[in-house]
Amino acid sequence: MSIFYHENNIKIIKGDLSRIRSIDKNSIDLVITSPPYNLDIGYKSFNDGIPYEDYLKLCEKWLKKCLDYTKDDGRMCLNIPLDKSKGGYKSVGADLTEIAQKVGWKYKTTIIWNEGNISKGSAWGSWLSASAPHIIAPVELIVVLYKSQWKKVSGSRISDIQRDEFIDWTKGIWEFKGESKRKIGHPAPFPVELPKRCMKLFSYVGDTVLDPFMGSGSTLVAAKECKRKAIGVDIEEQYCKIAKERVINTTGPQ
Repeated sequence: MSIFYHENNIKIIKGDLSRIRSIDKNSIDLVITSPPYNLDIGYKSFNDGIPYEDYLKLCEKWLKKCLDYTKDDGRMCLNIPLDKSKGGYKSVGADLTEIAQKVGWKYKTTIIWNEGNISKGSAWGSWLSASAPHIIAPVELIVVLYKSQWKKVSGSRISDIQRDEFIDWTKGIWEFKGESKRKIGHPAPFPVELPKRCMKLFSYVGDTVLDPFMGSGSTLVAAKECKRKAIGVDIEEQYCKIAKERVINTTGPQ
């Protein structure tokens, strides 16, 4: 574990979340992350194709770790798939939500993110037949959890969300495009729009945000733009470099 980058309110830690000692317990206001989906994506330093039961055990460990870091009125926005078909159909969203509650998180709500990725709808199974049709919803989930109490009592009490944003984003169905893998240089990036909305809706200006699977650094970029402090963690040096460059090239709030 090492501090890869630290400037102003943004910190990048290269290392495994389970071994980190530099994050204080009860210090995080909001966790925003999109963990590996166990879809055998070609990450540099992580096996994303382990048996599903092992994957769930791994998720249990880091979900508990995040809970320890979070304040009593802290929240988590967990971006995960609704389900998956690779390697057999699995209810990933339901399973991880159940595990999160098992380790102590409390459930608040689920936001549906419609990426508009119609290519996911081309695997029909039995064509025009009830024999064995396949249904894959082209959406992902953002599961909203909290630690001990939902009402936020700590922090600056300064909200920066605008009227139209609040009305639109509290409807619970978000529609915006995903991020380009080729453009970012990471096999599974999410767009800055996702953590930006989560920060403005669920945290105050100046709050501390943690992304334990930082990847390309979208959460850190959003934090800089939204005047939040942020800590990003990743085991892969190449992704830390990508995140660092993206943060440096982000101008911040205008």
